[in-house]
Amino acid sequence: MGCFFAISRRQAIAAAAAFCVTAAWRPFERARAGPIPAKPWLSLPPTPALPAADNSGVAALNGTSLFFARYGAGEPVLLLHGGLGNSSYWGHQVQSLAQNYRVTVMDTRGHGRSQVTGKAFSYSLFAEDAAALMDYLGIGRAAIVGWSDGAVTGLELAITKPERVTKLFAFGANVSPDGLKPGGAKSPVFAAYAARCRQEYAQLSPHPEKWPQLLQGLRAMWRKEPNFPRRKLAGVKVKTAISDGEYDEIIKRSHTESIAALMPDARLAMLPGTSHFAMLQDPAQFNEVLNEFLKA
Repeated sequence: MGCFFAISRRQAIAAAAAFCVTAAWRPFERARAGPIPAKPWLSLPPTPALPAADNSGVAALNGTSLFFARYGAGEPVLLLHGGLGNSSYWGHQVQSLAQNYRVTVMDTRGHGRSQVTGKAFSYSLFAEDAAALMDYLGIGRAAIVGWSDGAVTGLELAITKPERVTKLFAFGANVSPDGLKPGGAKSPVFAAYAARCRQEYAQLSPHPEKWPQLLQGLRAMWRKEPNFPRRKLAGVKVKTAISDGEYDEIIKRSHTESIAALMPDARLAMLPGTSHFAMLQDPAQFNEVLNEFLKA
């Protein structure tokens, strides 16, 4: 079987009605490609460095300042990182994708090298920032690759600005707060990630003293967002991969399956032996699935 399982229309309708997946609906998973270290989902490998960029900078857009860097040549791909993090988390993927695509990474407003300029955060604002950066760089349409908050932002773009999105690879997304596992953020790997992000922020941010402001703003957002109506998800026509790690610490698996079932042109891609941080824990597997989707 391939990396993805394309659900039938009957299954999509049934899942959309209940917004859940029954035991009878079990999507195929990607087969393991060779040996994987023991319990990689319990580790948080080092944050990779971004390769030397073809060009990079900080653009004043949408009332804030956004860091970006660009690599390679070909069809455009925009990578959106997760909450608290920064674009360096895509280091392994940039090296792979830049061989065939024109890759752009950005630091979400208030994150990494993009300074905090306000107290309000929302996925709609993040999507507006991404679109503004695309305009600034002359990118009409792009494949969006998002992880965690970046994946939610990708869904926001697919719903509100589908004309800007050629494909969407959404890893570790939720579409409502009830898709989160209670206490998941307190798991050892996720706690280690949050601590690392604070250290990285101190090194990268032009105003490292604003970390508490970033954290406060994101926590307020996470308590109430996202809240995508089922009819909006069902109306997305963009070719999409809904992906996650087998052992995601914070996203319920049933929730991930439900998202794929609701979207008419979505495929489900579960990555075995990994968690919410699959791009670090098994980059070869992550890149294989991602490249296969982008080429399809």
